[in-house]
Amino acid sequence: MLLTIKNLQVSYGKHLALQIHSPVEIEEGDRIGIIGSNGAGKTTLVRAILGITSYQGQIITSLKPEEMAAHLQFNQYVSTMPVRYVMEAMLNTSIKKDRQLQELIRFFEFEQCLGKRYQALSGGQKQRITIIMVMMQDAPLTFFDEVTSGLDFETRQKLMELLMKWYEGKSNTLCIVSHYYEELELLAKKLLILDQGNVVDYGEKESLFQKYCGNSIMILDANEENARLTKDYKRLHSPEHLIALSCRDEEEEIRLASLLIRHNITFKRSSSDIEIMFINAKAAYEEEKKERGGNCREK
Repeated sequence: MLLTIKNLQVSYGKHLALQIHSPVEIEEGDRIGIIGSNGAGKTTLVRAILGITSYQGQIITSLKPEEMAAHLQFNQYVSTMPVRYVMEAMLNTSIKKDRQLQELIRFFEFEQCLGKRYQALSGGQKQRITIIMVMMQDAPLTFFDEVTSGLDFETRQKLMELLMKWYEGKSNTLCIVSHYYEELELLAKKLLILDQGNVVDYGEKESLFQKYCGNSIMILDANEENARLTKDYKRLHSPEHLIALSCRDEEEEIRLASLLIRHNITFKRSSSDIEIMFINAKAAYEEEKKERGGNCREK
């Protein structure tokens, strides 16, 4: 096991920001998406594992601190010199002599940025300089915390495609914090779901989807006619503007799809929608907590 978290608690003053009772185990080669609403404890967990936030409990690992790398949300660099020299100083190497660094710069199409100052870079370019320096460490365990936050859709998609391609077939373990669910659908194999500092669930992405959503779901616009037409099918929790319907098996999926097509209703079919899964996992957790009088056991 690469890393195990047991009975972890992180407090800021009197505020309990994170508590993990049941063991959370991270294995070599895992691709873990860490999801939750704002204030759920995602960044707090990353900072505790990295040892830059005090905690109580156990984080058991054979990794040395230098064998962990992290791309955190906020990064600033010296703006009075070209980023070429910033990278060389921070990495203690020379771009001309370092083949791995040259490869990453080419891979992330960063050559034209080397002569610019940090403040002159676009949002996507600023993210790339940090990504390159994090990936230069080739760490066994790497955290990416909101690596595409604030970027437009096209830039986010491009960065995620590059990350996927770079790590394809490699044994590095990745933990990705993101509120862009479509990114995690591409990158994550496991999900750690947090809510208000508690673990809602943790496991394989496909297993969690089946647990909370069924075999597959159909998503369509929320209106009275669509609600009336699909009233005989199980409705899941979803954003207000959508109707999400659960299909237990292929037969039910075919019946529902036929019904929607027959009535010329536009729909989306999914067996991996993380947003719908998260909403329903959180709803189930809240319901169990109510039944237990405010206390809820971790999954």
